[in-house]
Amino acid sequence: MDRIPMTRAGYEKLKAELRHLETVELPKVLDRLAKAREEGDLRENAEYQFSQEARLLLEARIRDYRDRLARAYLVDPEQMPRDQVALGATVRVKDLDTGEEEEFCLVGAGEEDPSANKILVTCPLAQGLVGKRVGEIAEIQVPAGLLRFEILQIRYDQPEASSQN
Repeated sequence: MDRIPMTRAGYEKLKAELRHLETVELPKVLDRLAKAREEGDLRENAEYQFSQEARLLLEARIRDYRDRLARAYLVDPEQMPRDQVALGATVRVKDLDTGEEEEFCLVGAGEEDPSANKILVTCPLAQGLVGKRVGEIAEIQVPAGLLRFEILQIRYDQPEASSQN
């Protein structure tokens, strides 16, 4: 069983989402299911089938969240070495094949947002960057081929400072 690195903020966010699923969403689905069950023949009851599927999907999400929280270990980004890529780092890289620059923020579970380039520190791309210093080359094997990045900048933003900008 692999342990999952998380910041305190990510852990609390995941915990709050789990609590919401268990105390708000699940009761709604169970109520819809009970009302649909009262309508009679369950084989031809579309609302019952839909509610049953929604319940199964929701229970699977709840199990996943519980599992991730059970396997979590807290990491304090403040304690990470500032001269290399680690959890909490925002790293600017240059793709050596295209010349394009990209920026990734390595986050723990519960904080990922691919649309904002916030990637899990445990994903293959992030794992290829972890431990690298400015000027070093990261070669990362992904299904699409070999990615080659030069590390241009590493910074550790303060969460409070970045939310005020």
